[in-house]
Amino acid sequence: MDLRPLHEIEHGKFLAENQTESLWGWGTPAGKQRAKRRANLIAQGANLSSKSCVLEVGCGSGMFTEMFADSGAQILAVDISSNLLEKAKKRGLPTNQVQFLERRFEECALDGPFDAVIGSSVLHHLDLNLAFPMIFKLLKPGGVMSFAEPNLLNPQIFLERRFRQWFPFVSVDETAFIPWRLRHDLIKAGFDNITITPFDWLHPATPIKLIKYIKTIGLFLEKTPFFKNFSGSLYIKALRPMR
Repeated sequence: MDLRPLHEIEHGKFLAENQTESLWGWGTPAGKQRAKRRANLIAQGANLSSKSCVLEVGCGSGMFTEMFADSGAQILAVDISSNLLEKAKKRGLPTNQVQFLERRFEECALDGPFDAVIGSSVLHHLDLNLAFPMIFKLLKPGGVMSFAEPNLLNPQIFLERRFRQWFPFVSVDETAFIPWRLRHDLIKAGFDNITITPFDWLHPATPIKLIKYIKTIGLFLEKTPFFKNFSGSLYIKALRPMR
């Protein structure tokens, strides 16, 4: 029996009963800037606009959904957690533009195709043997997947996964990604034009007075060979071929 869905539902309940954005590190001044940059990367990579029909995977509390909605795109936002979706629905996003659906993504039957499938910090919660083929199936030919995910080569991310009992915001089954392994899995699923870009050196706990300087140093490290590989996050973009 696959216990992953039950674990994720229970973890979603825990997150919803606490300060969700704070547990994820999005609530601090530095965290808010990280979230905004991440949302922009995902939205720009997916070419979101008022003409886009988009599927958001693992929308959680809807924080990123709200930012994606600023593009004017039509968004179907899916999550396995009813508790987190309750929070998302309370954001009051326009129902003629954004719809929320409680469903396990790997098993959901949806009417596609979509121009883009997007998400923030969700792929590492999924069964990728099921999730990548599902994303491929739901994209139109030429459609794009655009995600930001944790980088397992980052020391903090590695420690969180290795000693997850010390980090309550890390669920039982979630993992993180190593770029070359992730690329292999995407190619296997049929994607091409794959780009996996390490980014993000701004820690959520960064004091306000240091944010500007850490961001400047971070941008330098993101362009520096060797060091860039240890960034906190990976931006992932891939296309479904036209054929």
